[in-house]
Amino acid sequence: MSTLRFTLIQSHLHWEDSVANRTMFEEKIKGITEPMEIVVLPEMFNTGFSMRPNVCAETMDGDTVAWMKRIAAEHKIILTGSLMIREEAHYYNRLLWMQPDSKFGTYDKRHLFSYGGEDKEFTPGGKRLIAQVNGWKICTMICYDLRFPVWSRMATENDYDVLMYVANWPIKRIGAWKALLQARAIENQCYVIGLNRIGIDGNGLHYPAESCIIGPLGDIMYSKPELDDIVTIQLDKHVLNDLRASFPFQKDKDEFIIL
Repeated sequence: MSTLRFTLIQSHLHWEDSVANRTMFEEKIKGITEPMEIVVLPEMFNTGFSMRPNVCAETMDGDTVAWMKRIAAEHKIILTGSLMIREEAHYYNRLLWMQPDSKFGTYDKRHLFSYGGEDKEFTPGGKRLIAQVNGWKICTMICYDLRFPVWSRMATENDYDVLMYVANWPIKRIGAWKALLQARAIENQCYVIGLNRIGIDGNGLHYPAESCIIGPLGDIMYSKPELDDIVTIQLDKHVLNDLRASFPFQKDKDEFIIL
């Protein structure tokens, strides 16, 4: 299909309260009246960016994964966002890409935010997830990954069409957030989606949202600061294909292998 719809839920989060966050997001999703295809929730959407996985992490058989399966099935959507997952002795900041048939893909955050101690609590991932929907390819990333362009760079021509980041990105570095989202769009000639939370977390950090949808030329198609907001945008594959055909910059990129 030539179009694909993303619904971004830019929201505050209840600190370390998975039940309250699931209830809140379920109400928000139920209130959306326009057609939905892919619904995007923030990083650690059920807890906030807590460094207490020993308290907050769930298993893949836990309540939040079951909730994602139910919501995706009931609304016939793909539902995505990250949460803390425990597997044996390891904790992961894991994004789930939940389909309405309960099949799902996962991406474990590769770049752990050492400045905030994330590297001391979580295990990094080592494999990207590029999901496919109706002829579209979506590369999924989490927050701090945005600062490391090699990890998201297309390994071959037109690896993906949409590069998506879910985040808890604080106000002190929000200028970098917007600049890097635009850079990733320009250098990869793709749409970029960046969903950030708003509000104050349990550590007193302020998140200003500024979620963005960026076109393949780096143009900002949507951005909203400091407000709870829900936006649905329809992306057009013809626009992307025409741009890539007119400006075939990917043919000149450097070849590389990530070890």
